[in-house]
Amino acid sequence: MGMDMRLKGWSSGLLGVLIFSGTLPATRVAVATFDPIFFTLARAVIAGVLAALILLALRQPRPARSDSRALLVVALGVVVGFPLLLALALRHVSAAHATVFVGLLPMATVMFGVLHGDKNPRGLFWLFSLSGSLVVAGFAMGQGIGVSLFDDLLMLVAVIVCGLGYAEGARLARRMGGWQVICWALVLALPLMLPLCLWTLPGNLQQAAWPAWLGLGYVSLFSMLIGFFFWYRGLALGGIAPISQLQLLQPFFGLGLAAVLLGEHVSAMMVTSALAVALCVVGARRFAS
Repeated sequence: MGMDMRLKGWSSGLLGVLIFSGTLPATRVAVATFDPIFFTLARAVIAGVLAALILLALRQPRPARSDSRALLVVALGVVVGFPLLLALALRHVSAAHATVFVGLLPMATVMFGVLHGDKNPRGLFWLFSLSGSLVVAGFAMGQGIGVSLFDDLLMLVAVIVCGLGYAEGARLARRMGGWQVICWALVLALPLMLPLCLWTLPGNLQQAAWPAWLGLGYVSLFSMLIGFFFWYRGLALGGIAPISQLQLLQPFFGLGLAAVLLGEHVSAMMVTSALAVALCVVGARRFAS
C-alpha cells in the first residue's frame, strides 16, 4: 500500500473519529428526554431519508445481490444494534462508564476483520492495542463509575455488533466506497425503522427541550451518516487493523471538545492518558502488518 493511500486512510479515519466523539454526550442528553427506543428509530429514520435522497441525487446503482448479506450485517450492527443498546445503557450509566467498553471496540473490529479474511497483525500490534484499551478503561474508571451487570452486558453486546458492522462495512467500502456503504445500509433498514418510529412516536414530542433536539440532530446527521463517510473510507484505504485503533482517541477528543466549547476542566490525568493512548496508536500502526 502506497504512502499516499495510507495517509488518506489515516486522515479520513481521524476525521471520522472526531465526528463520532460527540456521540456519547449527545446520546446521553437526548435519552434524558426521549425514550431510547424511539430515539434509536428516529436517528435511523432521519439519516435513512437523507441517505436515500443522496443516492437518488447522485444516481447510484443498486448494490449487487451478492453484497446484500454484508449490507444487512452493517445495518444490524451500526444502524440498529449499537445505537439501540447504547441508548438503553446510557439511561442508567454515565458516559465515562460507557467509555470503558468503547475502548474495546478497536480490538473487536480487528478480530472480526481477521475472521473475515484480513491478514492477522503481528504480536506487537495486539500488545499495543490491548495497552491502549487498558489505558482508556483505566482513565474512565478514574472518573468514578458505578457497576451495573445488566447495563455492562448491554454495552458488551453493543461493542460486539458494532465491531462486526465496522469490519463488514470496511470490506464493502473497498468495492463500493465508504459513503455508499452506510447510505445503502440506512436505506435497507428504513422500511423497518420508519413504521416502528411512527408507532413509538411520543404524544408530548412538542414539549421536548432544545438540547434533546440538538442531541437527536447531531447523532442523526453526523454520528449516523457523515461520520461513516470518512470512517469507512479510512478503514478501506488504511486497513482495518491500524485505522481501527484511532477510536482509542475518541474519548479524549470528546473531552477536549467539551473543554473548548463548554469550558470544562482538563485534568493532568486526561492529558497523560491521551498521550499514552496516542503512543499506543502509533505503535499499533507500526506493527499492523
